[in-house]
Order: sequence, then C-alpha cells, then structure tokens
Amino acid sequence: MHPMLNIAVRAARRAGSIINRAALAGGGFSVSSKRANDYVTEIDKAAEAAIIETIRKAYPDHGILAEESGAIAAEHMEHRWIIDPLDGTTNFIHGFPQYCVSIALEHKGALEHGLVYDPIRDELFTASRGRGAFLNDRRIRVTRCARLGEALVGTGFPFKELGRMDLYLRQLRAMMEKTSGVRRAGAAALDLAYVACGRLDAFWELGLSPWDMAAGALLIQEAGGLVGDLQGEQTYMDSGDVCAAAPKLFPQLLEALR
Repeated sequence: MHPMLNIAVRAARRAGSIINRAALAGGGFSVSSKRANDYVTEIDKAAEAAIIETIRKAYPDHGILAEESGAIAAEHMEHRWIIDPLDGTTNFIHGFPQYCVSIALEHKGALEHGLVYDPIRDELFTASRGRGAFLNDRRIRVTRCARLGEALVGTGFPFKELGRMDLYLRQLRAMMEKTSGVRRAGAAALDLAYVACGRLDAFWELGLSPWDMAAGALLIQEAGGLVGDLQGEQTYMDSGDVCAAAPKLFPQLLEALR
C-alpha cells in the first residue's frame, strides 16, 4: 500500500473508532443544523479533527478540504486531502446503519488515492491511481451488468437543492421505469463504493460536494467503471452532479437521465 494511502487508512480507522463508540453509547451527543435537512454533530467534528491531526502529523505541508473545517491552506498546495468525516450524518443520528468515512488525496488536481470506510461493517474500500481498487485487501471490479433494464441503481435526493426537485423527479421516474430497481440509502460515498464492488450497477445524484464524491469516484475508476456529470464529462467535482456505472451501462444511464 502506498505510504500516503496508509496514512489515510490510519486516519479513517481513528475516525471510525470515534463514530463506533458514539453509536454504541446510544446517543447523547449534540446535533446542530447547517441548513434545512443538513446536520452536523459533535461526532462529525471529533472524527474530522482526528483525521486532520493524523494527516498533519505525517504531511504538515499538505492542503486540506474538509466538510466541517472547509479549506485549510498549506505551504505546498500540490497535494490536497478531501475529507468527509461522517457521510450519512442523518442516518447516524437516527441509528440507521449506513454511513462512512471518506478520504481522498489530489495531486495537482488529479485524484491519486482514496478510501471509503464503513465502521459498522469494518469494510475498507481503497484505491490508488493505476493500482486497482480493493475491499479489505480483496480486488474489486464493477458489475458485469450490460443492460439498464436489469440494473440496480443507487441515488440520493437533492435535499440541498430543492429548486431542482422537478428535474430530479423526472429522472427518478425514468429510472423507476427503465431499471430493475432504485435504492436511496443516504450516504453517497458508500453508494459509490458499492458501485465499485458491484453491489450497485450504477448511481446518480445532483448537488453533491467534492468530499462526497472524490474517494468514491476513484474507487469506481480503478474498479473499471466510468464516472461523469450528466453529460458524461469530467466536471462532476465542480458541478456536484455525478453519474457512475459499469462501461456498458454508462451511456444507457446518461441517455435515460436526459
């Protein structure tokens, strides 16, 4: 494993321990609202602090973009860590067991390393550019499904962009009519990891943030899949609109969403 990815794994496991301890305690932590339907807990903040501390100890001159702390500049911004300490906070608050830690590293704007860690199931998804994608050290690949009509597709509601709900509902109807099923579990980073390992055949969502997508996108690409925006272009990290699927499904997914 690459040394930088190894540091990310160490950071993710530290965060996962904090999250699991809080979950086992059965609540009692503070919750605040960043906006409508968008929450943060003291556990998000503690997990993020642990991740940043671990990374800073190893690479003090690297930049950071984290969900709760925002952008943290550094001396050498060629490297930037993109962190979501707890993707699926609403699930976590309610005890719904679908949330994760997501950490990615960019070098000169290109994703180089990424991981998604599910602390409940102790499932660690990792990828490095050009080295493949893995689940707990086992190589993973995207699905072999070749027809959208046979595909199980993941999605997420655009709760941060309610003004686009009409567009999303048209897309959802198309997916319900043209696929074998649609699932919305509430943690985009974990959904993308599920595409990488073949548990989902495809995924789309509108209005995501970079920390929701970065690690999962690299996982899918290294597992043989394709990732793009609604036009299939590589602007999803900027637009927040993402589509992902196995190569034969990807153009079918884009066509249906249009």
